[in-house]
Amino acid sequence: MSNLGIEVRHLCKSFRKRKGVIRARSSVTHALRDVSFEVARGETYGLLGPNGSGKSTLIRVLATLLVPDEGEVRLLGYRLPGEEAEVRRRVGRVSVDAAFYKKLSARENLLYSAYLYGMDKAHAERRAMEILEALGLDGEKYTDPLEEMSRGMQQKVAITRALLVNPPLLLLDEPTTGLDPKSRRDVQTFLERLRSEHGTTILLTSHDMAETERLCSRIGFIAKGRLIAEGTAEELKRRSNAASLDDAFIALAGEKLEEGDGGAGRKSNEVALAEA
Repeated sequence: MSNLGIEVRHLCKSFRKRKGVIRARSSVTHALRDVSFEVARGETYGLLGPNGSGKSTLIRVLATLLVPDEGEVRLLGYRLPGEEAEVRRRVGRVSVDAAFYKKLSARENLLYSAYLYGMDKAHAERRAMEILEALGLDGEKYTDPLEEMSRGMQQKVAITRALLVNPPLLLLDEPTTGLDPKSRRDVQTFLERLRSEHGTTILLTSHDMAETERLCSRIGFIAKGRLIAEGTAEELKRRSNAASLDDAFIALAGEKLEEGDGGAGRKSNEVALAEA
């Protein structure tokens, strides 16, 4: 059995966008351009890049939500394209915009997901409460409709849903977005414990440099659909003669880093990556 949790080989993915109605023309956006990297079993690998760099497209390909145009992926030894069903049984995914049945409660959403994986009700309830408590979610909110919860609370439920069956591989696309500083630390601590105790393989995309340095043994920089550098945080800083990971990204990727909260004008605790 291979000791690799993730193998990505020459992955390419493009999207065609139609322009106009009467005289329809189309343009092609290359989201992923010949991306290759490996993640060992039990390793946490971080992927940093500006908005539109291809991070989320890559996560969707690995989660079997998109089919690549070229290249091959192996997750825990299972091949994509080709063995999607086996991959889905072993992968948990958290996205920055998780989808829920908003009229249902957190409990109902989680139990529905558990039933899809064949879990019995009692075990699912215990597992859900164990994770939610570790993430710092007030137990009284457990039966509240999702539409009445803050984005941060909904994100905790999304993380819990992904972890219910204790998957050996986690795909985390900006999992702490919308969380307050304490909740963010709770999630980070839980992920560290998960990797340490269960050997979970984790692929993490994030806009939080401190979070990435804390959780990830290795980091890849992606820009304009290409993986342009990878290594430990110290290796990346040393290679670019930079004092911080922010400066290393600017030097190696040629992209601008800006602080902000998505355009609202208020400073954020996170360092947001935006295209120059």
